[in-house]
Amino acid sequence: MADTVRRVDYFYTTTPHKPGEGARVLGLLRSRGVNLLAFSAFPAARRAQIDFVPVDAASFVAVAKELKIKVSPRKTVFLIEGDDRVGAIAEITGKLGAAKINITAVDAVCTGGGLGGAGRRFAALLWVKPRDVQKAAAVLGAMG
Repeated sequence: MADTVRRVDYFYTTTPHKPGEGARVLGLLRSRGVNLLAFSAFPAARRAQIDFVPVDAASFVAVAKELKIKVSPRKTVFLIEGDDRVGAIAEITGKLGAAKINITAVDAVCTGGGLGGAGRRFAALLWVKPRDVQKAAAVLGAMG
């Protein structure tokens, strides 16, 4: 089966970099029924950046506003899914490299089927600079 590449919206916020802060924000969103396709968090200076990839961007923004969670303007990330295989991410990053598109960040995981087993799938979030989104979408055959 071919990989699926989708352009999806993401938003970020920053919080104090301390235990439980991410759980607090996620709990607030959960309490309001916000469903996420993906979530990523990492240290940024003396704070933490939390990235949200919501199923419904408009609903996410409305809830964040109600909860007084200050989020960035809408941004774009690529959500890539496919059957796991050796070098899956190398193939994808190689296409972008050949097109002279620099990758800002990538997070990838595989799941299902046990270690090395049949039925394993992979998924990745891949970020490029805003000026490169259209070109990357064309190179990757992105939907949306």
